[in-house]
Amino acid sequence: MATIERMTNIFQFMKLIGQLKRIPRTGWVYRQVKRPESVADHMYRMALMALTVPDPTVDRDRCIKLALVHDMAECIVGDIAPSDNISKEEKHRREEEAMRHLTGLLSEGLKQEIYGLWQEYEDQNSAEAKLVKQLDLLEMILQAHEYEQLEGTPGRLQEFFDSASGRLHHPHVLQFVSCLNEERGNHMTETAGAKDSGNSDS
Repeated sequence: MATIERMTNIFQFMKLIGQLKRIPRTGWVYRQVKRPESVADHMYRMALMALTVPDPTVDRDRCIKLALVHDMAECIVGDIAPSDNISKEEKHRREEEAMRHLTGLLSEGLKQEIYGLWQEYEDQNSAEAKLVKQLDLLEMILQAHEYEQLEGTPGRLQEFFDSASGRLHHPHVLQFVSCLNEERGNHMTETAGAKDSGNSDS
């Protein structure tokens, strides 16, 4: 591919990927969270989670790449949520088509690498993909907790915690969840105590 054509395609690729900074995560929009995070926000913290997992049995660099690629198709198809009533098969078809378009703008080597990473995550056929899937859920519940704190509404987003229940198994992830649950429990107790105090003064 000629240098100018290649750079033009990379330019178009980066413009498309840039949409991820402006696409809000659908679950938060549906729950009327103010200023919901973008898809890019979610992927960035997932990548940092992957960077900090102390597990010598997985390829950490590959986990970071998987985190950065796993929702890439949403720059074209949007963030499709379970409540959108779109089947998993149709969601996969749309995202696969988007990934073929996106990676088609890249050199053959990059095309194969990025598409392969996305497919690996979709198929959940490696230890790295399975870990990153858990990080996807972990980042979601951490964000739910933070929104509850920001809003002063402990427990309002419990459904997100319920959706992750029983799906987290990695020792590091479970330790993180334990810290999260402890802080969330303290937040609920403190908020309930403040409300009780306010009622007794009235």
